[in-house]
Amino acid sequence: MRRTGTRRGAVAFFGAMGIVLLLGGCGIRPTQVPVDGGPAPSRMPCAVTAEGGPETRPQSVPVRIYLVCAAQLVAVDRTAELPVAKSSDNGLQVARALVAELQKEPSQMEREAGFQTFVRSPVTVSAPRDGDPEDTYRLSRQPEDLPPEALSQLVCTLAESRAAAAGGGVILGGPGGYPPRVYDCTATTKSHPKNPAPARTVARIGTASPDGASLSREDVSR
Repeated sequence: MRRTGTRRGAVAFFGAMGIVLLLGGCGIRPTQVPVDGGPAPSRMPCAVTAEGGPETRPQSVPVRIYLVCAAQLVAVDRTAELPVAKSSDNGLQVARALVAELQKEPSQMEREAGFQTFVRSPVTVSAPRDGDPEDTYRLSRQPEDLPPEALSQLVCTLAESRAAAAGGGVILGGPGGYPPRVYDCTATTKSHPKNPAPARTVARIGTASPDGASLSREDVSR
């Protein structure tokens, strides 16, 4: 009886070993508990090394623009020719320089870091029209017609620069007769640039409020 039990145990042991070897030969690794490694990490560093920093040019100053990397807006430091002295058209010149930077193809170092831009040329910036708040920038394309990532890039780049409106955000209009709107750069705009940038309406100068008073550029509806 003892030999029979020992023989049965040996058969069971070698049978189990045979199954393990068979699975190994088929390339299947047996496991008892499935392992969830989570989402694959992004291989995009989204950062430019010191050697690939902004190119220095004569009469240029450091600027910060927003490009898209790993489906988010990430700030990138560059240099651009901007007016140093304050003047009445200072904001317009800053806006034009920043929009021009956004339309440039990312440098090799920026591309290798995963950066790209959705602002495609030509997008020009014009002065406000009669009745627009003085901080308005009229684009050559209607803001809502731009790709959402491009509009998010424009909004966050301008809203965090000297081109920002007095009350925050940036006031943008298009070439048509539509009134300009105030666009805000929020945390959601940066983390999800594919979503439409939040906008608010702004009263045109010279329109009358219910009490008969004239509205100024600070009269922005929340």
